[in-house]
Amino acid sequence: MTVNAWQQVVAALEAEGIPFVFGLPGGAKHLYDALYDAQRVRPVLVRHETSGAFMAMAYARVSGNVGCCFGCPGPGVANLVPGILEAFSGCIPVLALGVRASTRTQGMGAFQETDQLGMMAPITKWAVTVERADRVAWTIRRAVSIATTGKPGPVYVELPADIALEPGEPVPYHPADRGVRPGPDAERIEAALDLIEQASRPVLVCGGGTLLSGAHGEVAAFADALGIPVLVTPAGRGIISEDHPLFCGSVGLYRTEFPKAVYQEADLLITIGSRMEEFQSGVWHYFPEGARFVQIDIDPFELGRNWVPDVAIQSDAALALTALLAGATRRGLRPDPARVERLRARRAEAIARAEADARDDASPIKGKRIVHSINRVFGDNTILVLENGAQDLWAYYWPYYQVRDPRCVVPPAEQTAMGLGVAGAIGAKLARPDRQVVCTTGDGAFQMAMHELATAVQERAPVTWVIFNDGALGWPRWTQRTALGGRVIATEFTAPVDLVAVARAAGCWAVRVEQAADLDAALMAARQANQDGQPAVVDVLVDPSEHHPGFYEFHQLR
Repeated sequence: MTVNAWQQVVAALEAEGIPFVFGLPGGAKHLYDALYDAQRVRPVLVRHETSGAFMAMAYARVSGNVGCCFGCPGPGVANLVPGILEAFSGCIPVLALGVRASTRTQGMGAFQETDQLGMMAPITKWAVTVERADRVAWTIRRAVSIATTGKPGPVYVELPADIALEPGEPVPYHPADRGVRPGPDAERIEAALDLIEQASRPVLVCGGGTLLSGAHGEVAAFADALGIPVLVTPAGRGIISEDHPLFCGSVGLYRTEFPKAVYQEADLLITIGSRMEEFQSGVWHYFPEGARFVQIDIDPFELGRNWVPDVAIQSDAALALTALLAGATRRGLRPDPARVERLRARRAEAIARAEADARDDASPIKGKRIVHSINRVFGDNTILVLENGAQDLWAYYWPYYQVRDPRCVVPPAEQTAMGLGVAGAIGAKLARPDRQVVCTTGDGAFQMAMHELATAVQERAPVTWVIFNDGALGWPRWTQRTALGGRVIATEFTAPVDLVAVARAAGCWAVRVEQAADLDAALMAARQANQDGQPAVVDVLVDPSEHHPGFYEFHQLR
């Protein structure tokens, strides 16, 4: 029996346990004809290729598996770029597949011919053309291995149109080894333990690398054993339950008053799996004064890239924490009961203060009121999918929203491509159909991906989108008002779209909310619609003028 290269690709996806290909077909014979006969992998038809890359990224973040997307030649592959760029920034393993011009016509101006490798090489860990059909198995296995080993990230594999359809003998496929993880240097672990032993106020900041490592148990065990407070970056949310007594909130732009105090009073900062980029570090101004610094990262490129550590450790997060905990136990290190008790009391006070602050029934509705209501109505077993706008930014602020379950947050990475959360919510739901999925989004980001509402209906992926509708691109408008003295241009939607009508036309349940008193009922109805199998949209008229104090503080540094 002979097979073509696309059939070998599909067989490889099935062997790797990759169940979805997010994209849309072009040439009738390329990839999708092979998917027709697949048993354990199926296509998800999106309305735009960029959405396919976003869905693949969200699927990978939630499932821990590799996400897969596809682009047709030229503009199809080009449309993958924003999602692959975001996956590269967020270190998410995505396998992007593409078709290239035939080897017989390459360079002659073939239809939709372009330098696709040139597009993808700067934003992937590996970009490659399969030059021979008998190299498909090796290439896909190699691609999956690269995407999942060390610092994860996206890869791009393209097939020339003629090579992809040549018949040949099938090549046996051996799944990639995804378990290769570097451990820490023993001497550097001891040096880090020396600093921990000397410190009286250490803090642990967990980034997305801890979640990618699967270090949930290790983070909790380390914090509990030593009484060290845990803070997170947006990508690190979900590494530990946010009702854990030592969880103390987020860092950088996203910090509230209590996390800020815990972080700034530290005499030892331990970061693990985080690059502490501009938003996470407060433009690199938010370093605790006089503190020592231990940096742990799987990628040697990141060590000392910004702040210079006293001890740098290259390691997988879970393995580093296991080694640190073993060393601390051997040394007899124990928590400081007085500090732990003070942290718990201050934490309880911060939660109570946020709950009281969120009980604001003023109109237009406050962003903090919305996220607190979402948290209360949807409760546990909910995946929060984020955009990154001026008002929906409230969903980043603990304890207004508290994440209680592992792998239950999908944030944009540092690129913050608009529409990622709106489309990505569908990928998150397909990854975990047993969980509720809520996407918080501004009206600007929502309009960049609302064409995928019908995809959610089509895929029977009942998620809820909550729109923080301020009739504008809220963050750019705010910066115009502050930086340009009120000179606002091209940031307000003077021809507003009826988003409820759009949602209903796509087959979703939808409602507009203009009074805070109606908010909870609308969210409960949306949740019920999801339970009945229908996606839902809650369009909330939001107050565009209120921001958390941390928002203002951060912008004074830029």
